[in-house]
Amino acid sequence: MSQDVHRDRFPEGFTWGAATAAYQVEGAATEGGRGPSIWDVYSHIPGKTLNGDTGDVAADHYHRMPADVALMKDLGLDAYRFSLSWPRIQPGGSGPVNRAGLDFYSRLVDELLAAGIAPVATLYHWDLPAELEDAGGWPVRATAERFAEYARIVGEALGDRVHTFTTLNEPWCSAYLGYASGVHAPGRTEHAAALAAVHHLNLGHGLAGRVLRETAPSAQLSLTLNVHLIRPETDSPEDVDAARRIDALANRAFLDPALKGEYPADLLADTASVTDWSFVQDGDTQVIAVPLDFLGVNYYSPTLVKRWDGTGDKDGADGHGASAATPWIAADDVEFVRLPGPYTAMGWPIDASGMTELLVRLGRDYQGTPMIITENGAAFTDEVAADGGVHDGERVEYLRTHIAAVADAVDAGVDVRGYFVWSLLDNFEWGYGYDRRFGVVRVDYDTQERVLKDSALWYRDLLRGGARG
Repeated sequence: MSQDVHRDRFPEGFTWGAATAAYQVEGAATEGGRGPSIWDVYSHIPGKTLNGDTGDVAADHYHRMPADVALMKDLGLDAYRFSLSWPRIQPGGSGPVNRAGLDFYSRLVDELLAAGIAPVATLYHWDLPAELEDAGGWPVRATAERFAEYARIVGEALGDRVHTFTTLNEPWCSAYLGYASGVHAPGRTEHAAALAAVHHLNLGHGLAGRVLRETAPSAQLSLTLNVHLIRPETDSPEDVDAARRIDALANRAFLDPALKGEYPADLLADTASVTDWSFVQDGDTQVIAVPLDFLGVNYYSPTLVKRWDGTGDKDGADGHGASAATPWIAADDVEFVRLPGPYTAMGWPIDASGMTELLVRLGRDYQGTPMIITENGAAFTDEVAADGGVHDGERVEYLRTHIAAVADAVDAGVDVRGYFVWSLLDNFEWGYGYDRRFGVVRVDYDTQERVLKDSALWYRDLLRGGARG
Protein backbone atom coordinates (compact mmCIF):
# COMPACT_ATOMS: atom_id res chain seq x y z
CA MET A 1 0.00 0.00 0.00
CA SER A 2 1.31 3.41 -0.91
CA GLN A 3 1.91 5.74 2.04
CA ASP A 4 1.82 8.94 0.01
CA VAL A 5 -1.08 11.27 0.76
CA HIS A 6 -1.62 14.37 -1.33
CA ARG A 7 -4.62 15.93 -3.06
CA ASP A 8 -2.91 15.33 -6.40
CA ARG A 9 -3.51 11.59 -6.00
CA PHE A 10 -7.26 12.13 -6.24
CA PRO A 11 -9.37 13.03 -9.27
CA GLU A 12 -10.37 16.60 -10.00
CA GLY A 13 -13.60 17.45 -8.17
CA PHE A 14 -12.94 14.96 -5.37
CA THR A 15 -14.94 16.10 -2.33
CA TRP A 16 -13.28 16.53 1.07
CA GLY A 17 -15.50 16.85 4.11
CA ALA A 18 -16.30 15.98 7.69
CA ALA A 19 -19.38 14.41 9.24
CA THR A 20 -21.52 14.51 12.38
CA ALA A 21 -24.98 13.30 13.45
CA ALA A 22 -27.81 15.26 15.04
CA TYR A 23 -28.27 13.42 18.34
CA GLN A 24 -24.52 13.20 18.83
CA VAL A 25 -23.78 16.92 18.54
CA GLU A 26 -26.87 19.11 18.70
CA GLY A 27 -28.02 18.99 22.30
CA ALA A 28 -31.07 21.19 22.97
CA ALA A 29 -33.00 17.96 23.38
CA THR A 30 -36.17 19.62 24.62
CA GLU A 31 -35.82 23.05 23.00
CA GLY A 32 -37.48 24.56 19.96
CA GLY A 33 -40.40 22.14 19.91
CA ARG A 34 -38.27 19.01 19.49
CA GLY A 35 -39.96 15.76 20.51
CA PRO A 36 -38.27 12.72 22.07
CA SER A 37 -36.46 10.15 19.95
CA ILE A 38 -35.73 6.53 20.79
CA TRP A 39 -32.25 7.64 21.86
CA ASP A 40 -33.67 10.18 24.32
CA VAL A 41 -35.72 7.38 25.86
CA TYR A 42 -32.97 4.75 25.76
CA SER A 43 -30.13 6.91 27.08
CA HIS A 44 -32.19 7.93 30.10
CA ILE A 45 -32.68 4.31 31.17
CA PRO A 46 -30.13 3.57 33.93
CA GLY A 47 -27.37 1.28 32.77
CA LYS A 48 -27.91 1.64 29.03
CA THR A 49 -25.04 4.04 28.37
CA LEU A 50 -21.60 4.39 29.92
CA ASN A 51 -21.73 6.65 32.99
CA GLY A 52 -25.42 7.27 32.29
CA ASP A 53 -24.51 9.82 29.64
CA THR A 54 -27.22 11.26 27.38
CA GLY A 55 -27.33 13.51 24.34
CA ASP A 56 -29.25 16.23 26.19
CA VAL A 57 -26.42 18.76 25.71
CA ALA A 58 -23.86 16.88 23.61
CA ALA A 59 -21.60 19.37 21.78
CA ASP A 60 -24.29 22.09 21.95
CA HIS A 61 -24.14 22.50 18.18
CA TYR A 62 -27.75 23.72 18.15
CA HIS A 63 -26.66 26.93 19.89
CA ARG A 64 -23.13 27.13 18.47
CA MET A 65 -23.87 26.31 14.85
CA PRO A 66 -22.58 29.57 13.25
CA ALA A 67 -19.25 29.29 15.06
CA ASP A 68 -18.98 25.62 14.11
CA VAL A 69 -19.55 26.47 10.46
CA ALA A 70 -16.85 29.12 10.69
CA LEU A 71 -14.54 26.43 12.05
CA MET A 72 -15.40 24.20 9.05
CA LYS A 73 -14.54 27.06 6.71
CA ASP A 74 -11.20 27.50 8.44
CA LEU A 75 -10.48 23.79 7.90
CA GLY A 76 -11.20 24.23 4.21
CA LEU A 77 -13.99 21.66 3.96
CA ASP A 78 -15.68 21.25 0.60
CA ALA A 79 -18.75 19.69 2.22
CA TYR A 80 -20.31 19.03 5.60
CA ARG A 81 -22.30 15.86 6.17
CA PHE A 82 -24.87 16.30 8.96
CA SER A 83 -28.09 14.58 9.87
CA LEU A 84 -31.54 16.01 10.36
CA SER A 85 -33.31 15.18 13.61
CA TRP A 86 -36.67 13.72 12.59
CA PRO A 87 -38.25 14.55 15.99
CA ARG A 88 -36.99 18.12 15.73
CA ILE A 89 -38.76 18.54 12.40
CA GLN A 90 -41.81 16.32 13.05
CA PRO A 91 -41.95 15.63 16.80
CA GLY A 92 -44.32 12.68 16.66
CA GLY A 93 -43.02 11.20 13.44
CA SER A 94 -46.25 12.11 11.67
CA GLY A 95 -48.60 15.03 11.56
CA PRO A 96 -47.68 18.71 11.92
CA VAL A 97 -44.30 20.16 11.09
CA ASN A 98 -42.36 21.90 13.84
CA ARG A 99 -41.45 25.10 12.05
CA ALA A 100 -38.77 26.08 14.57
CA GLY A 101 -36.93 22.81 13.99
CA LEU A 102 -37.10 23.07 10.23
CA ASP A 103 -35.92 26.67 10.45
CA PHE A 104 -32.80 25.57 12.33
CA TYR A 105 -31.76 23.36 9.44
CA SER A 106 -32.65 26.06 6.94
CA ARG A 107 -30.30 28.42 8.77
CA LEU A 108 -27.59 25.74 8.87
CA VAL A 109 -27.88 25.16 5.13
CA ASP A 110 -27.71 28.90 4.42
CA GLU A 111 -24.74 29.30 6.74
CA LEU A 112 -22.90 26.50 4.95
CA LEU A 113 -23.64 27.91 1.52
CA ALA A 114 -22.42 31.34 2.60
CA ALA A 115 -19.18 29.70 3.72
CA GLY A 116 -18.76 27.90 0.40
CA ILE A 117 -19.46 24.49 1.93
CA ALA A 118 -21.82 22.02 0.25
CA PRO A 119 -24.59 20.77 2.59
CA VAL A 120 -24.88 16.97 2.64
CA ALA A 121 -27.99 16.12 4.67
CA THR A 122 -28.83 12.67 6.04
CA LEU A 123 -32.53 12.17 6.76
CA TYR A 124 -32.07 9.41 9.34
CA HIS A 125 -29.16 8.75 11.68
CA TRP A 126 -30.91 6.50 14.22
CA ASP A 127 -33.12 9.02 16.05
CA LEU A 128 -36.59 7.60 15.34
CA PRO A 129 -39.39 9.65 16.94
CA ALA A 130 -40.40 7.81 20.11
CA GLU A 131 -44.08 7.77 19.14
CA LEU A 132 -43.27 5.71 16.05
CA GLU A 133 -41.39 3.16 18.13
CA ASP A 134 -44.36 2.95 20.46
CA ALA A 135 -46.42 2.09 17.36
CA GLY A 136 -44.02 -0.73 16.42
CA GLY A 137 -40.90 0.97 15.10
CA TRP A 138 -38.96 -0.16 12.05
CA PRO A 139 -40.29 -3.75 12.17
CA VAL A 140 -43.65 -2.42 10.93
CA ARG A 141 -44.35 -1.18 7.42
CA ALA A 142 -46.07 2.01 8.53
CA THR A 143 -42.75 3.42 9.75
CA ALA A 144 -41.35 3.29 6.21
CA GLU A 145 -44.46 5.11 4.99
CA ARG A 146 -44.09 7.79 7.68
CA PHE A 147 -40.44 8.16 6.68
CA ALA A 148 -41.47 8.96 3.11
CA GLU A 149 -43.86 11.64 4.40
CA TYR A 150 -41.02 13.14 6.46
CA ALA A 151 -38.80 13.07 3.35
CA ARG A 152 -41.41 15.10 1.48
CA ILE A 153 -41.40 17.76 4.23
CA VAL A 154 -37.61 17.99 4.06
CA GLY A 155 -37.39 17.89 0.28
CA GLU A 156 -39.94 20.67 -0.16
CA ALA A 157 -38.27 22.87 2.47
CA LEU A 158 -34.58 22.33 1.75
CA GLY A 159 -34.36 20.64 -1.64
CA ASP A 160 -33.57 23.83 -3.50
CA ARG A 161 -30.37 24.35 -1.47
CA VAL A 162 -29.08 20.98 -0.24
CA HIS A 163 -26.34 19.55 -2.46
CA THR A 164 -26.87 15.90 -1.49
CA PHE A 165 -29.52 13.99 0.41
CA THR A 166 -28.70 10.68 2.08
CA THR A 167 -31.76 8.68 3.08
CA LEU A 168 -30.34 6.41 5.81
CA ASN A 169 -27.10 6.11 7.72
CA GLU A 170 -26.05 2.54 8.51
CA PRO A 171 -29.40 0.72 8.57
CA TRP A 172 -27.39 -2.31 9.73
CA CYS A 173 -27.03 -0.61 13.12
CA SER A 174 -30.68 0.45 13.28
CA ALA A 175 -31.91 -3.07 12.53
CA TYR A 176 -29.44 -5.39 14.23
CA LEU A 177 -28.12 -3.32 17.14
CA GLY A 178 -31.54 -1.81 17.86
CA TYR A 179 -33.77 -4.87 17.43
CA ALA A 180 -31.53 -7.97 17.67
CA SER A 181 -28.72 -7.39 20.17
CA GLY A 182 -30.44 -4.51 21.96
CA VAL A 183 -27.21 -2.57 22.53
CA HIS A 184 -28.62 0.47 20.72
CA ALA A 185 -31.99 2.16 20.98
CA PRO A 186 -34.71 0.98 21.22
CA GLY A 187 -32.95 -1.93 22.95
CA ARG A 188 -35.08 -4.83 21.68
CA THR A 189 -33.84 -8.41 21.25
CA GLU A 190 -36.26 -9.90 18.75
CA HIS A 191 -34.62 -11.68 15.83
CA ALA A 192 -37.61 -11.86 13.51
CA ALA A 193 -38.36 -8.19 14.23
CA ALA A 194 -34.77 -7.28 13.34
CA LEU A 195 -35.11 -8.87 9.91
CA ALA A 196 -38.44 -7.12 9.39
CA ALA A 197 -36.64 -3.90 10.33
CA VAL A 198 -33.99 -4.65 7.68
CA HIS A 199 -36.68 -4.74 5.04
CA HIS A 200 -38.66 -1.75 6.23
CA LEU A 201 -35.51 0.36 6.50
CA ASN A 202 -34.70 -0.67 2.92
CA LEU A 203 -38.25 0.14 1.88
CA GLY A 204 -38.11 3.48 3.69
CA HIS A 205 -34.95 4.27 1.73
CA GLY A 206 -36.67 3.52 -1.56
CA LEU A 207 -39.85 5.41 -0.75
CA ALA A 208 -38.00 8.44 0.60
CA GLY A 209 -35.51 8.39 -2.26
CA ARG A 210 -38.32 8.56 -4.80
CA VAL A 211 -39.93 11.45 -2.93
CA LEU A 212 -36.61 13.31 -2.91
CA ARG A 213 -36.15 12.72 -6.63
CA GLU A 214 -39.49 14.49 -7.05
CA THR A 215 -39.14 17.30 -4.51
CA ALA A 216 -35.39 17.97 -4.84
CA PRO A 217 -34.54 17.16 -8.48
CA SER A 218 -31.32 19.18 -8.44
CA ALA A 219 -29.90 17.37 -5.38
CA GLN A 220 -27.82 14.23 -5.50
CA LEU A 221 -29.27 11.12 -3.83
CA SER A 222 -27.34 8.57 -1.79
CA LEU A 223 -27.56 5.82 0.80
CA THR A 224 -24.84 5.27 3.41
CA LEU A 225 -23.97 1.73 4.51
CA ASN A 226 -21.34 0.52 6.95
CA VAL A 227 -20.19 -2.16 4.55
CA HIS A 228 -18.21 -4.78 6.46
CA LEU A 229 -15.03 -6.26 5.08
CA ILE A 230 -15.58 -9.91 6.07
CA ARG A 231 -12.54 -12.16 5.80
CA PRO A 232 -12.49 -15.94 6.50
CA GLU A 233 -9.71 -17.00 8.84
CA THR A 234 -8.67 -19.79 6.47
CA ASP A 235 -9.66 -20.94 2.99
CA SER A 236 -11.40 -24.01 4.40
CA PRO A 237 -14.94 -24.52 3.06
CA GLU A 238 -16.30 -24.10 6.60
CA ASP A 239 -14.62 -20.72 7.18
CA VAL A 240 -15.45 -19.47 3.69
CA ASP A 241 -19.09 -20.37 4.27
CA ALA A 242 -19.06 -18.58 7.64
CA ALA A 243 -17.84 -15.44 5.87
CA ARG A 244 -20.50 -15.84 3.19
CA ARG A 245 -23.27 -16.04 5.77
CA ILE A 246 -22.13 -12.95 7.67
CA ASP A 247 -21.61 -11.09 4.42
CA ALA A 248 -25.21 -11.85 3.46
CA LEU A 249 -26.55 -10.55 6.78
CA ALA A 250 -24.25 -7.60 7.21
CA ASN A 251 -23.79 -6.39 3.63
CA ARG A 252 -25.85 -7.95 0.88
CA ALA A 253 -29.11 -7.64 2.88
CA PHE A 254 -28.80 -3.91 2.14
CA LEU A 255 -26.60 -3.70 -0.94
CA ASP A 256 -28.52 -6.11 -3.16
CA PRO A 257 -32.03 -4.66 -2.81
CA ALA A 258 -30.70 -1.10 -3.16
CA LEU A 259 -28.39 -1.74 -6.11
CA LYS A 260 -29.80 -4.90 -7.74
CA GLY A 261 -33.48 -4.79 -6.80
CA GLU A 262 -33.48 -8.17 -5.06
CA TYR A 263 -32.67 -9.93 -1.81
CA PRO A 264 -29.90 -12.54 -2.05
CA ALA A 265 -31.27 -16.07 -2.17
CA ASP A 266 -28.72 -17.35 0.35
CA LEU A 267 -29.83 -14.73 2.90
CA LEU A 268 -33.45 -15.87 2.62
CA ALA A 269 -32.40 -19.52 2.94
CA ASP A 270 -30.05 -18.90 5.87
CA THR A 271 -32.73 -17.05 7.86
CA ALA A 272 -35.72 -19.25 6.96
CA SER A 273 -35.82 -20.64 10.50
CA VAL A 274 -36.29 -17.11 11.85
CA THR A 275 -38.75 -15.58 9.38
CA ASP A 276 -40.45 -16.37 6.09
CA TRP A 277 -39.91 -12.81 4.83
CA SER A 278 -43.63 -12.48 4.15
CA PHE A 279 -43.36 -8.80 5.05
CA VAL A 280 -41.77 -8.27 1.60
CA GLN A 281 -44.68 -7.34 -0.67
CA ASP A 282 -44.86 -7.48 -4.44
CA GLY A 283 -43.00 -4.56 -5.95
CA ASP A 284 -41.06 -3.65 -2.79
CA THR A 285 -37.63 -4.48 -4.15
CA GLN A 286 -38.27 -2.41 -7.26
CA VAL A 287 -39.19 0.53 -5.02
CA ILE A 288 -36.04 0.03 -2.94
CA ALA A 289 -33.80 0.14 -6.03
CA VAL A 290 -34.23 3.87 -6.59
CA PRO A 291 -31.33 5.10 -8.78
CA LEU A 292 -28.52 6.61 -6.70
CA ASP A 293 -25.92 9.19 -7.59
CA PHE A 294 -23.46 7.43 -5.31
CA LEU A 295 -23.21 4.89 -2.51
CA GLY A 296 -21.92 6.18 0.83
CA VAL A 297 -19.43 3.77 2.41
CA ASN A 298 -18.46 3.89 6.09
CA TYR A 299 -15.30 1.95 7.01
CA TYR A 300 -13.48 1.57 10.31
CA SER A 301 -11.96 -1.92 10.53
CA PRO A 302 -12.16 -5.43 9.04
CA THR A 303 -13.91 -8.48 10.51
CA LEU A 304 -12.37 -11.96 10.66
CA VAL A 305 -14.63 -15.01 10.99
CA LYS A 306 -14.44 -18.79 11.10
CA ARG A 307 -16.70 -21.72 11.80
CA TRP A 308 -17.06 -22.01 15.59
CA ASP A 309 -15.78 -25.32 16.96
CA GLY A 310 -17.95 -25.10 20.08
CA THR A 311 -15.23 -23.99 22.48
CA GLY A 312 -14.09 -20.60 23.76
CA ASP A 313 -15.51 -17.12 23.25
CA LYS A 314 -16.95 -16.85 19.75
CA ASP A 315 -17.49 -13.09 19.94
CA GLY A 316 -14.02 -11.68 19.42
CA ALA A 317 -15.04 -8.44 17.72
CA ASP A 318 -16.56 -5.41 19.36
CA GLY A 319 -19.11 -2.62 19.11
CA HIS A 320 -19.41 -1.53 15.51
CA GLY A 321 -18.15 -4.90 14.26
CA ALA A 322 -20.47 -7.49 12.74
CA SER A 323 -20.31 -9.72 15.82
CA ALA A 324 -22.42 -7.36 17.89
CA ALA A 325 -25.62 -8.73 16.41
CA THR A 326 -25.39 -10.98 13.40
CA PRO A 327 -24.31 -14.25 15.08
CA TRP A 328 -27.59 -14.19 16.96
CA ILE A 329 -29.62 -14.47 13.75
CA ALA A 330 -29.26 -17.95 12.21
CA ALA A 331 -25.46 -17.88 12.53
CA ASP A 332 -24.84 -19.36 15.96
CA ASP A 333 -21.91 -21.45 14.72
CA VAL A 334 -19.89 -18.49 13.43
CA GLU A 335 -16.93 -17.30 15.51
CA PHE A 336 -15.61 -13.76 15.30
CA VAL A 337 -11.83 -13.93 15.62
CA ARG A 338 -10.02 -11.14 17.43
CA LEU A 339 -7.49 -9.61 15.08
CA PRO A 340 -4.02 -8.58 16.25
CA GLY A 341 -3.48 -4.95 17.15
CA PRO A 342 -2.97 -2.09 17.11
CA TYR A 343 -6.44 -1.08 18.24
CA THR A 344 -8.38 2.14 18.60
CA ALA A 345 -9.97 3.17 21.91
CA MET A 346 -13.08 1.30 20.72
CA GLY A 347 -11.10 -1.93 20.62
CA TRP A 348 -11.31 -2.01 16.83
CA PRO A 349 -8.26 -3.29 14.95
CA ILE A 350 -6.50 -0.85 12.65
CA ASP A 351 -6.03 -2.17 9.11
CA ALA A 352 -6.02 0.42 6.34
CA SER A 353 -5.53 -2.24 3.66
CA GLY A 354 -9.10 -3.32 4.38
CA MET A 355 -10.32 0.00 3.01
CA THR A 356 -8.74 -0.67 -0.38
CA GLU A 357 -9.89 -4.30 -0.40
CA LEU A 358 -13.46 -3.31 0.42
CA LEU A 359 -13.67 -0.59 -2.23
CA VAL A 360 -12.22 -2.87 -4.89
CA ARG A 361 -14.77 -5.56 -3.97
CA LEU A 362 -17.66 -3.10 -4.18
CA GLY A 363 -16.40 -1.73 -7.48
CA ARG A 364 -16.28 -5.27 -8.86
CA ASP A 365 -19.60 -6.55 -7.50
CA TYR A 366 -21.65 -3.40 -8.08
CA GLN A 367 -20.19 -2.02 -11.27
CA GLY A 368 -21.27 1.43 -12.31
CA THR A 369 -21.91 2.57 -8.73
CA PRO A 370 -19.84 5.62 -7.75
CA MET A 371 -18.82 5.75 -4.08
CA ILE A 372 -17.94 8.31 -1.44
CA ILE A 373 -16.35 7.49 1.91
CA THR A 374 -18.97 9.07 4.17
CA GLU A 375 -17.33 8.06 7.45
CA ASN A 376 -13.82 7.04 8.42
CA GLY A 377 -11.97 7.86 11.60
CA ALA A 378 -10.90 6.58 14.98
CA ALA A 379 -11.32 7.14 18.70
CA PHE A 380 -8.20 7.45 20.79
CA THR A 381 -7.46 8.55 24.34
CA ASP A 382 -6.83 12.22 23.66
CA GLU A 383 -5.10 14.38 26.25
CA VAL A 384 -4.72 18.13 26.39
CA ALA A 385 -1.00 18.91 26.53
CA ALA A 386 0.66 21.59 28.62
CA ASP A 387 0.71 23.86 25.58
CA GLY A 388 -3.08 23.55 25.27
CA GLY A 389 -2.93 21.42 22.14
CA VAL A 390 -4.10 17.85 21.51
CA HIS A 391 -1.22 15.96 19.90
CA ASP A 392 -3.14 12.97 18.57
CA GLY A 393 -0.44 11.38 16.46
CA GLU A 394 -2.24 8.02 16.40
CA ARG A 395 -5.28 9.62 14.74
CA VAL A 396 -3.09 11.48 12.25
CA GLU A 397 -1.48 8.18 11.28
CA TYR A 398 -4.87 6.47 11.07
CA LEU A 399 -6.22 9.14 8.73
CA ARG A 400 -3.04 9.25 6.66
CA THR A 401 -2.95 5.51 6.02
CA HIS A 402 -6.67 5.20 5.35
CA ILE A 403 -6.77 8.15 2.96
CA ALA A 404 -3.76 6.61 1.19
CA ALA A 405 -5.77 3.37 0.98
CA VAL A 406 -8.60 5.27 -0.73
CA ALA A 407 -6.08 6.65 -3.22
CA ASP A 408 -4.87 3.10 -3.87
CA ALA A 409 -8.46 2.09 -4.69
CA VAL A 410 -8.74 5.05 -7.06
CA ASP A 411 -5.48 3.93 -8.69
CA ALA A 412 -7.03 0.46 -9.10
CA GLY A 413 -9.86 1.97 -11.11
CA VAL A 414 -12.55 2.28 -8.42
CA ASP A 415 -14.88 5.27 -8.86
CA VAL A 416 -14.45 6.98 -5.48
CA ARG A 417 -15.50 10.63 -5.46
CA GLY A 418 -15.06 11.89 -1.91
CA TYR A 419 -13.93 11.37 1.68
CA PHE A 420 -15.55 12.55 4.92
CA VAL A 421 -13.68 12.22 8.18
CA TRP A 422 -15.62 10.99 11.22
CA SER A 423 -16.03 13.06 13.16
CA LEU A 424 -15.71 16.79 12.96
CA LEU A 425 -16.36 17.15 16.70
CA ASP A 426 -16.01 15.02 19.78
CA ASN A 427 -19.55 13.96 20.56
CA PHE A 428 -22.00 11.62 22.29
CA GLU A 429 -20.75 8.21 21.15
CA TRP A 430 -24.02 6.29 21.63
CA GLY A 431 -23.64 3.54 24.24
CA TYR A 432 -20.16 4.79 25.12
CA GLY A 433 -21.43 8.24 26.08
CA TYR A 434 -18.67 10.84 26.22
CA ASP A 435 -15.91 8.38 27.04
CA ARG A 436 -14.83 7.83 23.42
CA ARG A 437 -13.59 10.75 21.32
CA PHE A 438 -13.69 10.51 17.52
CA GLY A 439 -13.43 14.22 16.72
CA VAL A 440 -10.60 15.95 14.93
CA VAL A 441 -11.81 18.92 16.98
CA ARG A 442 -11.77 18.51 20.74
CA VAL A 443 -14.85 19.57 22.69
CA ASP A 444 -14.49 20.45 26.36
CA TYR A 445 -17.88 19.25 27.58
CA ASP A 446 -17.77 21.56 30.62
CA THR A 447 -17.10 24.76 28.69
CA GLN A 448 -17.98 23.67 25.10
CA GLU A 449 -14.65 25.15 23.98
CA ARG A 450 -13.43 23.82 20.62
CA VAL A 451 -9.73 23.06 20.08
CA LEU A 452 -8.28 21.89 16.77
CA LYS A 453 -6.37 18.67 17.42
CA ASP A 454 -3.22 17.92 15.46
CA SER A 455 -5.37 15.68 13.27
CA ALA A 456 -7.54 18.67 12.29
CA LEU A 457 -4.42 20.70 11.50
CA TRP A 458 -3.08 17.80 9.42
CA TYR A 459 -6.38 17.47 7.57
CA ARG A 460 -6.46 21.21 6.92
CA ASP A 461 -2.95 20.99 5.52
CA LEU A 462 -4.01 18.11 3.25
CA LEU A 463 -6.95 20.11 1.95
CA ARG A 464 -4.62 23.04 1.24
CA GLY A 465 -2.40 20.79 -0.84
CA GLY A 466 0.14 19.61 1.72
CA ALA A 467 0.39 16.51 3.99
CA ARG A 468 2.67 14.18 2.12
CA GLY A 469 3.35 10.79 3.71
